[in-house]
Amino acid sequence: MMTYELIRSKRRTLSLEITKDCRVLVRAPLRLSKETIDRFVSGQGDWIAAHLEAACQRAQTAPPPATEEEIAVLKERARAVLPGKVAYWSAVTGLRPTGLRITTARKRYGSCSGTNSLCFSCFLMNYPEEAIDLVVVHELCHIREKNHGPGFYALLAKYLPDHRERKKLLK
Repeated sequence: MMTYELIRSKRRTLSLEITKDCRVLVRAPLRLSKETIDRFVSGQGDWIAAHLEAACQRAQTAPPPATEEEIAVLKERARAVLPGKVAYWSAVTGLRPTGLRITTARKRYGSCSGTNSLCFSCFLMNYPEEAIDLVVVHELCHIREKNHGPGFYALLAKYLPDHRERKKLLK
């Protein structure tokens, strides 16, 4: 039997997660029997093995986490670069944000709130200029189109016809 961590909560379904540090998490409803959970995990053995191996390989090749000093430098650079980019692309698109924040988010490069305030991760500064422009324009487009539907991508393509190639720079 495979070893896993069990997290029970007020949910209706079972789910599996492989964490970045190579642990297997199972999320389950509060009253679901341990036997049912074990059967579920056993039935997912191939999937778990493949994804666990991939996660462990990524963990071994991942760069060390940024130090406080590195984060401070990235934030300073973001504060110097991003307001100008947002101003430029706002003029081009006619889309005006209500605010601009720099964060240390690690899983997303940017976001647009329901009140049209933009947030950008300081880690975006580790990418080429073309990728930074893509994220800025992407978030500005969310001011008009709040989802990732066809209208959103049509608007994005209007300003950055090469947005698909630029997105590859963020991988």
